[in-house]
Amino acid sequence: MQRLFPTNGNLNLVDSTIHYYPLFFKGGEADRFFDLLLHTVPWRQDSIKLFGKEYPQPRLTALFGNNGKEYSYSNITMRPHPFTEGLLEMKKKVDFKCKTRFTTCLLNLYRDGKDSNGWHSDNEKELGHNPIIASISLGEERFFHLKHRTCKAQRYKLLLEHGSLLVMSGTTQQYWMHQIPKTSRDLGKRINLTFRLIN
Repeated sequence: MQRLFPTNGNLNLVDSTIHYYPLFFKGGEADRFFDLLLHTVPWRQDSIKLFGKEYPQPRLTALFGNNGKEYSYSNITMRPHPFTEGLLEMKKKVDFKCKTRFTTCLLNLYRDGKDSNGWHSDNEKELGHNPIIASISLGEERFFHLKHRTCKAQRYKLLLEHGSLLVMSGTTQQYWMHQIPKTSRDLGKRINLTFRLIN
């Protein structure tokens, strides 16, 4: 698996539009948001069904939004909490960068290296055709893996840094899958926020 080093923020992958911005939230600002979210978000652990059996999801999650729209994935349906002041502060900056007014934010808390998110695309019907996904990383750095659906040789990894922004748009979700894999390394907590547009 080849490691990616973006050029001018662009990952330059076929069939995709993906940009990466390190230090989108810098230093103390990123630290402040991490501590705020870690201690104030109503984190929950849902169960997922695999091959007829239920298992605890290997991470904690929460959903926030401004239009009351539910979000469903992997047989889980989440109802949003109203955006907090801190999340609105973050959303304002992300909206401006992406030239989009996001309605919803799905948060993930990876407690250690054993927490993960398996191969998937953000292609749920609620997100519409060719959705834009803006992903903020706070806390521990983790590798983000990408693989093309049909061209098996196209497999990459990108280190998501504290305070960074990853934006996936265009046909990315049609042609690519992504994951945050488990690792045996001794890692600290990571919070990921994925801003989405649900109409």
